[in-house]
Amino acid sequence: MRLPAILFLTLAASLPAQNASAQNPTGIDLGAIDRAAQPCNDFYQYACGTWMKNNPIPSDQAQWGRFAELINKNREILRGILEKSTGDKIGVEYAACMDEKAVEAKGVAPVKPALDRIAKLSGKEALAAEVARLHSQGVPVLFRFGSGQDAKDATKVIAQLGQGGLSLPDRDYYLKTDAKSVETRAKYLAHIQRMFELAGHETKLAASEAKSVLDVETALAQTSMDRVAMRDPQKRYNIRSTAQVMALAPDFDWNIFLKALGVSVDSMNVSAPDFIKGLNAILASDLRPYLAWQVLSAAAPNLSSAFVQEDFGFSEKTLSGLQSMPPRWRTCVQLVDRQLGDALGQKYVEQAFGKSAKERTLQMVGEIEAAMAKDIQSLTWMSETTKQQSLAKLRTVANKIGYPDKWRDYSDLNIVKGDLVGNSRRASEFQHRRDLEKIGKPVDKNEWNMTPPTVNAYYSPPNNNINFPAGILQPPFYFRDGDEAANYGAIGAVVGHELTHGFDDSGRQYDGEGNLRDWWTPEDAKAFKERADCIVNEYSGFVSTGEVKLNGRLTLGENGADNGGVRLSYMALMDSLAKHTLSDMAGYTPEQRFFLAYGQVWCQNIRDEEARKRALTDPHSLGRYRVNGVLQNMPEFQKAFGCKAGQPMVSPNSCRIW
Repeated sequence: MRLPAILFLTLAASLPAQNASAQNPTGIDLGAIDRAAQPCNDFYQYACGTWMKNNPIPSDQAQWGRFAELINKNREILRGILEKSTGDKIGVEYAACMDEKAVEAKGVAPVKPALDRIAKLSGKEALAAEVARLHSQGVPVLFRFGSGQDAKDATKVIAQLGQGGLSLPDRDYYLKTDAKSVETRAKYLAHIQRMFELAGHETKLAASEAKSVLDVETALAQTSMDRVAMRDPQKRYNIRSTAQVMALAPDFDWNIFLKALGVSVDSMNVSAPDFIKGLNAILASDLRPYLAWQVLSAAAPNLSSAFVQEDFGFSEKTLSGLQSMPPRWRTCVQLVDRQLGDALGQKYVEQAFGKSAKERTLQMVGEIEAAMAKDIQSLTWMSETTKQQSLAKLRTVANKIGYPDKWRDYSDLNIVKGDLVGNSRRASEFQHRRDLEKIGKPVDKNEWNMTPPTVNAYYSPPNNNINFPAGILQPPFYFRDGDEAANYGAIGAVVGHELTHGFDDSGRQYDGEGNLRDWWTPEDAKAFKERADCIVNEYSGFVSTGEVKLNGRLTLGENGADNGGVRLSYMALMDSLAKHTLSDMAGYTPEQRFFLAYGQVWCQNIRDEEARKRALTDPHSLGRYRVNGVLQNMPEFQKAFGCKAGQPMVSPNSCRIW
C-alpha cells in the first residue's frame, strides 16, 4: 500500500480506539450499510452505499473515504501539537508557514536569486553544477540521483541513478493523443506561461518559455520507461561504472555533478539506461527555461497567494478536480510532517498511540504469518523445493510497528523564524545530504520510510520487513478492545496485504536476505505467472471512469496483495475462532463482520479527474475494486453471505495465487 502514493484535537481524541470500541462494539459502521442492496450482487454498494450517499466529497478534496477521514483526524492531532510547540523547530517551521502576511510581502523574492542565476547559465560545467545544486534543494531536474540498497547485495548502500524530470503525473500525459490528454497539455502550457508572467516575465517571453519547457519535458517523457516496465526489479538493476554512465550521456559533465554533490563513486545502479542515453540529445536544448520552471513549480506552494492559487488551479483543480483550496493549517501540517517527520511524529506517538495497539498488532502479525506458512504448505501448484525456499523467506520477515526505535536527529538543520522558503530549502538539503552520506555504508534496516502519523503501511523487499506506522493503527482499521472479527477484517487484511507483497510478482524475486535472486524452479515460476495473469485480466476489465479502465499490469502487485492478504487474515480469524468463539452481533456472524469491516475500510467517493489520474499512475485499484475484485474470488465470502453461482459476487473464473 505505498508509494506512491496511502486524526486529532483534544486529549479525548488521542484515545480514539478505546472510545470508538465502546460506542461501536461491532467494529463496523452499521449506518454505512445500504440495506436496499444485495451483498451477493454488489458487496461494495451493500457495505458502503449509505456512507457514500451521506459523505459527499468536500470541495477541497479529490476523493473522500475512510482513509481520508482518518488522515484528517490525525492532522487535527498534529495541528494541536504544532500550535503548542512554539519554542522548538517544528513549531517555528509551522509558524513560518502560517504567517501568510509575511509570505505575501515577499512575493517571488525568495526564488529570485535562483532564477537570476539560471538565466545566466552558460556551458556544460555550469549546467552540471546547477543541476547538482537544484537536486540538493529538492528539485530533481532531468533525472534522479541518490542512494539505495544494492538489489543483489542488500547489505550495501550504493549510488542510484534513475529517470525523472517530469512535472505532469506520468509520461503518458505527454504522449497520449486522446482528446482529454490534448486538452490537459494545452492547460498545462497556459499554466506554465502564467507562472512565468507572475515571476515578472512579459507575455511573449513567457509564452516562448512555456513552449520550451513542454518540449523538453515531452522529450524526457519519450525516453522514459513506462510504469509497468519500471515495476520489474530485474529491468531496474543495471550496474554501470561511472565511466560507462559518462559514455551514455557524454554531453553532461558527470564529474562536475558528482563533485558538486560531494560524491565519489566508481559505479552506480542505473535503473533506466536508455533514459540516460536519450537524455544526451536533450542536453542540446536551451535548458534554462526548463530549470527556471522547475524552481518556480517546486516553490509555488510556499510563495505568495498568486503563485499558490495558480499552482492549485492546475495541479489540484485541473488534474484532480478539487473545487477549493484546503485550509492553510492543513498545508502547513503536511509540510512539517514531510520535513521534520520524526520530531513531529515523536510527539504524535506520545499523545495518540497506546502500547496495547503495538502489542496486539505484533500478535496478529504472528498469527497471519502462521496462516501464510500453512497456506504455502497446502499449495498444489508449487513444488516442495520452492515451498521450502518460501517458508525460509517467511521466517526471516521482520516486523516494525508504530514508530522507529531511534528518532532522527535534526540538530544540524537550521529552521529560521519567518523564512518559509529558506526553511524548506535547508530541510531538503539536510535530507539530501543525509541520503548521499549513506553511499558506501552498511544498510540500516531499522530506518523507516514513513513518518509515524502516516495512514499507510509498506513492505520493503530489500529489507524483507513489513512496517505499520502508528497512524494506521486507529479506527476504522483497529479498534482497541473492539470486535476481533472486525479487527481481522480491517487491520488484519492490511497486515496480510503487506506480507503478501513479499511474494507478489515483484517481491517474489527477492530472497529472505533481501537479495534479487531467482530462487524459483522454472515450473513454479510458470505456474505463478499463469495465476497472476488471471488477476491481470480480471482487473483490466474494471472501469475507472468514463472509458478509462484500470491497468491490470500496473496494479498486479497491489491486487495480488489484496487477494492474498484478505485470505490470510481470514485464515487467522478461523484459527482464532477454533479456540475462542465469537457470538453474532447486530445480526451478523463473525465471518460476515470480517468481510464488512474489510469492505468499509475502502468506502470512497472520488472525482472523475482523480479517478482518471489514478488509473494512469496508481498501482492500487479504486476502493470499489479492492473490495469486489477480491471477494468475488473468495468462496469463504460467498459462503458467509449465501451467494450462489451466477450472482455477480461469484466469479465464474475465480483467481487465486496465495
